[in-house]
Amino acid sequence: MGEQERMVEAVLFASAEPATVRDLEARMPHGCDAAEALVRLRKRYEGRGVRVIKVGDAWAIRTAPDLGFLMQKETVETRKLSRAAIETLAIIAYHQPVTRAEIEEIRGVSVSRGTVDQLLEMEWVRLGRRKMTPGRPVTFVVTGEFLDHFGLENARDLPGLKELRAAGLLENRPPPGAVPFGSGGGAEEDEDEGSIGQPELFEE
Repeated sequence: MGEQERMVEAVLFASAEPATVRDLEARMPHGCDAAEALVRLRKRYEGRGVRVIKVGDAWAIRTAPDLGFLMQKETVETRKLSRAAIETLAIIAYHQPVTRAEIEEIRGVSVSRGTVDQLLEMEWVRLGRRKMTPGRPVTFVVTGEFLDHFGLENARDLPGLKELRAAGLLENRPPPGAVPFGSGGGAEEDEDEGSIGQPELFEE
């Protein structure tokens, strides 16, 4: 029986899929009792790093449940933003709170839903207050996660207009009434989500 245990152990260890008693006995010499060998083998593996377990009508060698964490691997997935997403993010950061229509006027092209959804999913952009203009369009503002990722204390620490143009962004003129750029660093915005002294244009 000891040799039969070794044979069952070898087959289970090398099998990619669980093996039934019939599968085991088909590989073992005639007259072997695979079922009895499995019972003995299962008992011998109790408390070890791997166990002999029953999966439906088949058997397999598997890692002990309490050691499953050793088999896990954490990876960091790098997600590269498209040029459209970078431009949209920059416009929101410098002109917040800004509507989709204003973003499109600055970029000169329409903004796809997927581009904005990606920024929202990354939690770099969130919905701001609705603008009290016809249609009451929703506005977009950057989040604390965005500032933290780039090591910024606030949006005023963003690069200036010259640096932004050097990167090939914001080549079009801003829309009327948009938040102006500061002469030195970043956007001149109010601490309260960049309301820029025009609270009558927005509502919560």
